[in-house]
Amino acid sequence: QVQLVESGGGLVQPGGSLRLSCAASGTIFRINAMGWYRQAPGKQRELVASITSGGSTNYADSVKGRFTISRDNAKNTVYLQMNSLKPEDTAVYYCNADIRPTRWDYATPYWGQGIQVTVSS
Repeated sequence: QVQLVESGGGLVQPGGSLRLSCAASGTIFRINAMGWYRQAPGKQRELVASITSGGSTNYADSVKGRFTISRDNAKNTVYLQMNSLKPEDTAVYYCNADIRPTRWDYATPYWGQGIQVTVSS
């Protein structure tokens, strides 16, 4: 059974920083792309940033220059460094990863449980 567990969320003032982590555990043969999504109240879930197994990254326009995604393949962990946070970054952040549990499985998307990030003074 594969699990994704997020950590690092919380309350921060505008202009502050937070670092989110997401660790994958369980039966894992290979992890392809990993990413972070977010969902604010009353809005659809949106992609924040993604990273391939080779390290290529992609960002939403709203976070370019402020957020940085990275991963540690040895630890099956993806990170999201969030700087210059704004109130509009307030949302539940979800970790996502395309994982092959065994060599005989196709890659399947897995989700974390979500973690709250609140930017407020």
